[in-house]
Amino acid sequence: MAKKILVISNMYPTETHKTFGIFVKNQVEALRATGNEVDVIGIKNPLTGKKNVISKYLRWILETKMNILTRGRKYDVIHAHYVFPSGLLALLYKKLLGKPFIVTAHGGDIDRMAKKSPKIRQLTESILKEASHVVTVGEALYEEISNDYKVNANKLSIINMGVNRDVFRPYSKKEIRHELQISDGVEPVLFVGNIIREKGLTELVEAFKLVKTKRPQAELYLIGASRNHAYREELHQLMGDGVHFIEPLPQAELAKWMSAAEVFVLPSHLEGFGLVAVEAMSCHTPVIGADVGGLHYLLKDGSGLLVPAKQVLPLAEAILEVLGNSELKKQLIQKGEQKAAENDEKKMISKLETIYNQLSK
Repeated sequence: MAKKILVISNMYPTETHKTFGIFVKNQVEALRATGNEVDVIGIKNPLTGKKNVISKYLRWILETKMNILTRGRKYDVIHAHYVFPSGLLALLYKKLLGKPFIVTAHGGDIDRMAKKSPKIRQLTESILKEASHVVTVGEALYEEISNDYKVNANKLSIINMGVNRDVFRPYSKKEIRHELQISDGVEPVLFVGNIIREKGLTELVEAFKLVKTKRPQAELYLIGASRNHAYREELHQLMGDGVHFIEPLPQAELAKWMSAAEVFVLPSHLEGFGLVAVEAMSCHTPVIGADVGGLHYLLKDGSGLLVPAKQVLPLAEAILEVLGNSELKKQLIQKGEQKAAENDEKKMISKLETIYNQLSK
């Protein structure tokens, strides 16, 4: 049964900032596609700096208060993305209007935000306790919230954001490389994500130098937003030959780059689930990921290769292994396709709608 849903998120994309919380927008649009009425109150500005942060959070809070006064009673359920701070605003709907609320933990809210101060940890605990249901995007997060925050299993689920398999689909490598102007004979190695230290890019750039000595035809493409310009400059200083920065792209274009790549690499220091890795799998590209968080569970069954986080040599060796072993590539592509099918966005939306229906009876 279709529901009236309010989504609250401290990340939501715009035409100017297309990738800022794009996974939240994708879920919102998938929910709308199945007939639900979905409103969104989101922060749409990724800019940092004290003045920017204060301004955008004040605007977000005021918009929420206005919504509570004018539209709050119409919703069947409130869904917050990230436990803190979004869950705190969702909690207002429960306290003031008696509305059930769901909170999705994405990783950074538990692994980083909750550890910033005892006060934020306390607020995180309160939000998780008050929530009608808690969704985690991966198994590692599920275990941490269950064990450390004592959230009961009957109100805790694992539902990742899901991969849109109509968008992330395989293209002919030869044809798509020609379209992307990748020269014949080049072996593209791909990373997609924010250009930040926590994504393991220092290690990736250093590892690629070693790869390049053995396979000079390899080229590394880093696609993503550079929010920390000092760090991007640091990467520039480390770079050897054959490394290319590409600004954020629409998802339909990302799917082409993923299809064009020989291997997709996600060497993150922290990762709640690793949806971008599943998107690469859906494009029939082998995946290498750091053995952290959700990536451990995602890749441990042979769907990809796991390497120790923050280590250069094992990462270089894994890239060389995939590039040089056609049989391994086939195995990873086959396993990855199965994993992508399991994590189809449509299946994830169906699970989410089941929870909405249970909460709004």
